[in-house]
Amino acid sequence: MEPKKNIILTAEQIEQKVKRIAYQIYEVNTKEKEIVLAGIIGNGFTFAKKIATVLEEISTIKVLMCEVIIDKKNPLQPISTSISKEIYQNKSLILIDDVLNSGATLIYGVKHFLDVPLKQFKTAVLVNRNHKKYPVKADFKGLSLSTTLQEHVQVEFENNTALAYLL
Repeated sequence: MEPKKNIILTAEQIEQKVKRIAYQIYEVNTKEKEIVLAGIIGNGFTFAKKIATVLEEISTIKVLMCEVIIDKKNPLQPISTSISKEIYQNKSLILIDDVLNSGATLIYGVKHFLDVPLKQFKTAVLVNRNHKKYPVKADFKGLSLSTTLQEHVQVEFENNTALAYLL
């Protein structure tokens, strides 16, 4: 039997969260000419692209997209990025994922970028669960949610719509 899907964010609410996070990122980076949005493979990268679209509408900041390729089931495996370190070096970088669960994916993603000198480093998530195993926080978050350890948050980006569920 499939678990019951309780909608926690509708497509319209997700769109509002994307806009709010984009404005927050802009506020923190108003003096920057270029910033890097590093989305974790899958939904993190999709979420980052949505933020980039809004940032490009509301500001003159050039947004560089970077996909962070990480094995979420085994984050100790080598991590790579779609652009070279030289491109994001000494820039403001925001690491983005859809859901902050235990913090493992985000902390290993952070660790990867620590090898490169950055001007500024922030994190953003659509849904922040309050069950972290690792000391990592989201600087920008769409929704903070207290859940049980048995519950699961799932975000679906399909075609031009998006939904977030609590399972």
